[in-house]
Amino acid sequence: MSLQQIDAKMLSKMFLAGAKNLENKKEWINELNVFPVPDGDTGTNMTMTIMSAARELSALGEDADMESICKAISSGSLRGARGNSGVILSQLFRGFTKRIKTETVLTIPVFAEAFDKAVETAYKAVMKPKEGTILTVARGAADRAKALAEEGTADLERFFSEIINHAKYVLSQTPEMLPVLKQAGVVDSGGQGLVEVLSGAYDAFLGKEISLSFANSGEKGAGTVSAVDSSMKAQAEAEIKFGYCTEFIIMLEKAFNIKTEMDFKAYLESIGDSIVCVADEDVVKVHVHTNDPGLAIQKALKYGALSNLKIDNMRLEHQEKLFKMSGGKVEAAQHSAAESAAQPPKEFGFIAVSTGEGMNEIFKSLGVDHIIEGGQTMNPSTADILDAVEKVNARTVFILPNNKNIILAANQAAELCTEKDLLVIPTKTIPQGITAVINFVPELSVGENEETMLSEIGNVSTGQVTYAVHDAVIDGKEIKKGDYMGIGDSGILAVGGEIEGVARDTVAEMMAEDSELISIYYGGDVKPEEAEAFRAKVAEKYPNCDIELQYGGQPIYYYVMSVE
Repeated sequence: MSLQQIDAKMLSKMFLAGAKNLENKKEWINELNVFPVPDGDTGTNMTMTIMSAARELSALGEDADMESICKAISSGSLRGARGNSGVILSQLFRGFTKRIKTETVLTIPVFAEAFDKAVETAYKAVMKPKEGTILTVARGAADRAKALAEEGTADLERFFSEIINHAKYVLSQTPEMLPVLKQAGVVDSGGQGLVEVLSGAYDAFLGKEISLSFANSGEKGAGTVSAVDSSMKAQAEAEIKFGYCTEFIIMLEKAFNIKTEMDFKAYLESIGDSIVCVADEDVVKVHVHTNDPGLAIQKALKYGALSNLKIDNMRLEHQEKLFKMSGGKVEAAQHSAAESAAQPPKEFGFIAVSTGEGMNEIFKSLGVDHIIEGGQTMNPSTADILDAVEKVNARTVFILPNNKNIILAANQAAELCTEKDLLVIPTKTIPQGITAVINFVPELSVGENEETMLSEIGNVSTGQVTYAVHDAVIDGKEIKKGDYMGIGDSGILAVGGEIEGVARDTVAEMMAEDSELISIYYGGDVKPEEAEAFRAKVAEKYPNCDIELQYGGQPIYYYVMSVE
């Protein structure tokens, strides 16, 4: 007899299986990236996004209802979203769960409406949706779901099978929609990731045995996904990344809506793992493993009084309770946090995403308040950004993503940020971020500064020199594994077998008649004397330009250069 509906327990199982299948395929998906750079990360970003939801979902237990499951999937993926593909995936989950959260069982008509809502939500999150991507594959799946529902299909096995087959077909057509995919001979990596999620979920629906161990997911705090919190605790004890098991109940004195809850969970995730946060009318049950319980307590006190407080030191063999909080680390942490919060906030603050010792120091010297370590090599999550905002004591915080793959996550953080004004300056490269900060004028208003920075970053051309990890043909240039490449704002600018030669060709491609300034930031794999020799040759070729050479220390990219 065919199955015509599924319950909350089956939905949970299917979601976790989808997450596991994506995790298993992430390296393969990374290799599908069009540009043959050594930091392709679509699979990693999507995996870390869905793992954030999977951990939150697994903490609920086997008897969780539909609404709780939907909240865990939606809030977990929103906070954990990394990179464009991860943010889009989180928006698909957000729309899907919004439709089904009030249902007790899911039927084909409900699934069809949920798929449609998922696509609608994801498309709205992207300013300029591009076809031939994960969005196209998601829309194809939704269209097929709608058609099957209208036909009166009642068998869920056939329904899921046909949706996945159609998603695979649409995925196979993505190279015809995006010439860059066709040139590289690959399908869209984000679309492939979505197909893997759907395929894994379908396997669970069919009853296939699937190991749900997520120990190697690569995300902070990702342990073995289980149905009970005790298993998560055991994993944390084995790894001891965060030493204090902290539990308490907040007796709410202020409104605790979904955005407030997501903000609070995001903060807990920033200081620990194994998080359980369940709100029930006027109380919130909290569990977190952290190295600084005082920070969790201080944050919780903003929402109400605490009861049932319990802190165990998991690094002690017998987990002795910390029953004396006075004079100890918790009290000290509380005092430190309270002292910081007591300082009057300044009007403006800055956050920059950066990587490399030199790059970080440049931003700090320009007055940036907080550096989020990451960028092309590791896209920070929405939760990472929200955590950084929490640390900047300012009424208005500007964030510089400095990478086109981080802008969506920054925009998502801005939507979720409720306590401060978070403004995203959509810088796509570190040189653009540096230019934005340099042109900030404290005496001007927020709007005036935003307008100025947006205008100035448009005058910056950026080129980055790295090496190819596989053969490809892009922008008419044949690239062999091991070649050096100069990558500009819109594509490959130069290819060759020698770093300095490729760097010079890259600068030449960026130059315009009115160019006045060339900035060169050399990476950790370049010797100072090599960088100085390169600077001298650039200065000789462009005598009318100012040439700046600075140590960036960035990984993977030998040179990051800008022309203004």
